Amino acid sequence: MNDQVRLHYETWVYPRYPLAASVRRSDTYALSLDALYARFNGTLPPAAARRILLAGCGSFSPYPTAVANPGVPVTALDLSAANLRRARLHAWMHGRFGISFEQGDLMDPAAAQGEYGFIDSFGVIHHLADPLAGLRALERRLAPGGILRLMVYSRGARRVVESARRALRFAGVRDVARLKDLLRRSPPGSRLSHAVEASGEGGGDAGLADALLHPRARIFSIDELMAMVGETGLVPLRFAHSRALAEPGAEVVRLRGLEQAGEPVPNFVLYLGREPRGGCGLAPDALLMLNPALRHDVGVLRLAPLAVPPRLGLKNPVLGFADRRFLRRFSTPLPVSALTPTDRERVGPFLDALFVIPFR
Repeated sequence: MNDQVRLHYETWVYPRYPLAASVRRSDTYALSLDALYARFNGTLPPAAARRILLAGCGSFSPYPTAVANPGVPVTALDLSAANLRRARLHAWMHGRFGISFEQGDLMDPAAAQGEYGFIDSFGVIHHLADPLAGLRALERRLAPGGILRLMVYSRGARRVVESARRALRFAGVRDVARLKDLLRRSPPGSRLSHAVEASGEGGGDAGLADALLHPRARIFSIDELMAMVGETGLVPLRFAHSRALAEPGAEVVRLRGLEQAGEPVPNFVLYLGREPRGGCGLAPDALLMLNPALRHDVGVLRLAPLAVPPRLGLKNPVLGFADRRFLRRFSTPLPVSALTPTDRERVGPFLDALFVIPFR
């Protein structure tokens, strides 16, 4: 079945962003290995953990990940040679060359060997025949203290889409041209048009194919996701989908309540850790450092406020002149002991947003 998934992405490269599409480094703040590792371990990553794996990288993610982590080795693993060609071209067009592109299956122990301090597997394991086996394969590749970002489809977000996908497969619809013909002939408000709207993928052939023609997809309730995680040694650290609460247990309770009430539920984005040591916060012996991804955009030459799209589920503060000047104090590590009580209170929201990194 993985060969069917590979052939799907050889046919429809995904995502199909224009090659000119670029990102500001500040937009990649939540992909910073240093920031994530320190957030959940209280230290910067050791040399052995300074490696990143994109497990199921698709055609775009190697580029922003390399932007966020200059000088850090990035391995981009994907089943599809077509995805990898597009990803390589996109990265090279934007001057990002320190990426190793590897065609392979994350279920193959010979693929992407070694241990990594950060693994990003966004929208991947729900396409596997055995998602738990896939999660365990990722766990085995994490270094001690390593962080895994996982995104899986939720029942609440994908129920309508998954119903349509299954119906199309049963009807033998396998190509986008026929799917688009069905859409043209569908009346407004039809189940098919509703599924396209719910998927958010109506803008292009690759998106339609990924949402509705994929050979395999699995959807999870929050309890199914947490039961799967519980079968591993991974520790839930934080959910990062829209409006997620910071404490994982509280967010599970919130999501369960939404599911039971039939309310909208986002696809689940969850950070997991292998043997995390916990962050150090504003401990007296800690140092505070500006997230490296923000250094350029909080510089003295910037005049306009800086708005950074949220990536951790909470709304980010808009950085005006005074905020940027305050953050520049952390361009080199600053001891917590050097902060005034007012400074300590002021820096709190920036710690929550991952704009400032505490470490020992």
